[in-house]
Amino acid sequence: MHSTVTNMTVDCANAYQLALFWSEVTGRPLDPEDKPGEDETEIELAGGLALHFNEVPEPKAGKNRLHLCLRPDTSRDAEVERLLALGASLVADHRKPNGWGWVVLADPEGNEFCILCSESERAALLSMSS
Repeated sequence: MHSTVTNMTVDCANAYQLALFWSEVTGRPLDPEDKPGEDETEIELAGGLALHFNEVPEPKAGKNRLHLCLRPDTSRDAEVERLLALGASLVADHRKPNGWGWVVLADPEGNEFCILCSESERAALLSMSS
């Protein structure tokens, strides 16, 4: 027996607005039935997993215990700049001089997520270390 993860839920103050941000991050549309003012919205990701946004009355407190790690199809650094321009904020920079590392950002409501090296950057770094 096993369970299948169908969605990852993000508690938030404004479900529709936060889903719009994540729609831009992922390049995936909101569910067509979702409208401004609704207390739940969703984005279906490739592979069937969904990001579900659910309004809650309490504010975010402390560091996320579970977070998303994103691997961009462009360079890590270009993606960090793109997401900062969309409204993300820088939390921590773990980039290393040798090209490895990641960047921790937060979405407009303070939920942390990481930007990793792209697949092509990883391949190049691995070939340099072989």
